[in-house]
Amino acid sequence: MALIKFNFLSDALAMQTNVTVILPTQTFADKMAGKDPYVPGVKYQVLWLLHGAFGDDSDYVNFSNILRFAEENKLAVVMPAGYNSGYADAQGHFPTKYYSFIVDELPKVLGAYFPLSDKREDNFVGGLSMGGMGAFKCAMMRPEQYSAALLMSGAGRDPSIPSPFDMGGDGLNPWAQAKANVEAGVELPKMFLSVGLDDGAKEMVIGCRDYLQELGYDVFYEGVPGLAHEWDFWDQCLRKALYEWMPLRREPILPE
Repeated sequence: MALIKFNFLSDALAMQTNVTVILPTQTFADKMAGKDPYVPGVKYQVLWLLHGAFGDDSDYVNFSNILRFAEENKLAVVMPAGYNSGYADAQGHFPTKYYSFIVDELPKVLGAYFPLSDKREDNFVGGLSMGGMGAFKCAMMRPEQYSAALLMSGAGRDPSIPSPFDMGGDGLNPWAQAKANVEAGVELPKMFLSVGLDDGAKEMVIGCRDYLQELGYDVFYEGVPGLAHEWDFWDQCLRKALYEWMPLRREPILPE
């Protein structure tokens, strides 16, 4: 497993920023099986993993087992620093366009440096809390880019209902876009939603589940008793998602 702290000047953010990247490398199991992952042109599936409010790109590495999960599932994981942006494109003299940063700039920049597949079926977006809302937004606004989304303790909600979970706005309405995607007949991302049943965000997640199911999305949902808005839940959820739920190859993508 390679853990990389990548710092670069972002056009979308108009500043230097950090991104933490996990790349699979040879494991002991690979070595014992005689597998060599270092093949020219090899690619990996990618999880674009968004942190929650008051966090940064180091959160998942510090508080979860994402390193081991990624390595064992041969998955590249990209964790940008979104701070308290709500993953929105803010306006102003020096605009910080965090939504554009996630969906446009990061795939372009990191795809030039790292062995990341650019195919839809190999790209997933996920997040917790604010990051779950950001992942919902990315998946709805860019269904051609992500084949699945993992929403942990955060999701889309009816924008007509005021909520303390609002973390930033840019005029984009992923709730309406979810319906527009169905009406346009585009290929829809598969949605994985999970929340602790002692979490104050529970109703928002359940509401999003019901809305997407009514529209015809393929939705997986799990409510976990006894857990709330906490890392014990998110770590457990990541494990289940990467080992059981999501459409992972769990092998490097070798060149044809």
